[in-house]
Amino acid sequence: MLTTKQKVYLRSLAQKIKPVAQIGKEGLSDNLMETVLSYLKKHELMKISILQNSYVTFEEAEEFFRNEEIEFVQSIGRQIVLYKQSDDAIDPIKFPKK
Repeated sequence: MLTTKQKVYLRSLAQKIKPVAQIGKEGLSDNLMETVLSYLKKHELMKISILQNSYVTFEEAEEFFRNEEIEFVQSIGRQIVLYKQSDDAIDPIKFPKK
């Protein structure tokens, strides 16, 4: 579970990244989960767009990703930000001490 300060820090990092995946009319699928897990294993933080033709709600997406212990950092507009700590990350995220 992330603290509020950690979430604030991750939100600031997420401002600089572009969405890597999209949730469309297919919704939440196993293929999407595989993509998300492989990306988070290397990068720890990712942004996903929910397309307008998708019927997925933010609550459904949050529950779907929580099953794999992925932290739901925030949702802005039609985008969500996810985080999962990884030992294999290319550039691991280092949280500030204070």
